Amino acid sequence: MDNMKQNITYSRIEAPALTVVQGFAAAGVHCGLKRSSRDLALLYSEKPASAAGVFTQNRVQAAPVQLCRARIGNPIRALVVNSGNANACTGAKGMENAQEMAALAAAALGIDPGEVLVCSTGVIGQQLPIDRIQAGIRDAAAALSSSYQSGQDAAAAILTTDTVTKQAAYRGSLPEGSFHLAGMAKGAGMICPNMATMLAFIATDVQIARPLLQQLFQEAVDRSFNLITIDGDTSTNDTALVLANGAAGVEITPGSPGLDLFAGLLNRVCRDLARQIVSDGEGITKVIELTVRGAADEAAARVLARTVLNSPLVKTAFYGEDANWGRIMAALGYAGVPFDPEQVDIFIGPVQVASRGGAVPFREEEAKAVLQQREIAVTVDLNAGSAAVTAWGTDLTHEYVTINSHYRS
Repeated sequence: MDNMKQNITYSRIEAPALTVVQGFAAAGVHCGLKRSSRDLALLYSEKPASAAGVFTQNRVQAAPVQLCRARIGNPIRALVVNSGNANACTGAKGMENAQEMAALAAAALGIDPGEVLVCSTGVIGQQLPIDRIQAGIRDAAAALSSSYQSGQDAAAAILTTDTVTKQAAYRGSLPEGSFHLAGMAKGAGMICPNMATMLAFIATDVQIARPLLQQLFQEAVDRSFNLITIDGDTSTNDTALVLANGAAGVEITPGSPGLDLFAGLLNRVCRDLARQIVSDGEGITKVIELTVRGAADEAAARVLARTVLNSPLVKTAFYGEDANWGRIMAALGYAGVPFDPEQVDIFIGPVQVASRGGAVPFREEEAKAVLQQREIAVTVDLNAGSAAVTAWGTDLTHEYVTINSHYRS
């Protein structure tokens, strides 16, 4: 058993790209949806892949989301993504355009349209210029490559207000061989737990049945993308997908030695991407890592964490580098979760600022030193149980208002 454990290892890939995964090729091109930057990405698997997905919980769902939901049970060979136009709130014509995107990609790749998933991100309520999409898909299919640069181009093509690409990749080693997991994501605004204005695409070369992949992916999303918030808004286009094509010759099954390793690396990729999304939040100056512990159960801790991180007063206090712990207490109190306020302790970094629901003497300069950092750890201890959740949020700045008041122009 000890020898078996020694043969089960993993490593982080320092130059991440989806194309490190065996059997996948990618491309990113400019087709004119945005002024000058890349705006259409194509991902292609040489072998049919099992697919799993998690989608927006907004009642208003874009045509690409509806298409992906309908096709996620199919073997998948390709994914086409455009930025600059959300294809949301576009009616029957929008669905026709989403289906046309899939058909165009299928024709260019010589595969069945049912094997193609489609995602879009950008401005809501505008019809896609399908002629530009057609030219972009043709160019992307011609440019498909498994090179590192092609992976970078694809990661750049899905961005909107993002300032940097978001990517992560790992290699796992098992006695029967090695495998890869890699992901790319976009998101900087309209980010709230239970999915956000984000797209996330993960590829792996393991062989795994779709039901198990869906279960593991849902768990990974719950621990990552569903625990971040920037502004409390949930989008119409949120989509996270994982494709597994089996090219590595490593099979993951229930109870297999590699199951824990694969699940752990899937969690790591999702959490890495989620943290990168928060760090690139629109106009932010602070990343807040909030741990709510001592809760009666995890569900309660999640609601409390979300409420605190979405509070405009809490967010602006962090922007102003003000240790105003009272705003945290107030947000906890209106979260709708039962707890005893007189048992709550609050820490900003290592500095305890509240004890048993009341003020505790602390040195303002020590708290200020913590608040001046870009990444700030905050702990709320309810002293009522053993459950704990860590979530990530941001401050709220003048720059956020500037960015979102001129988004279409």
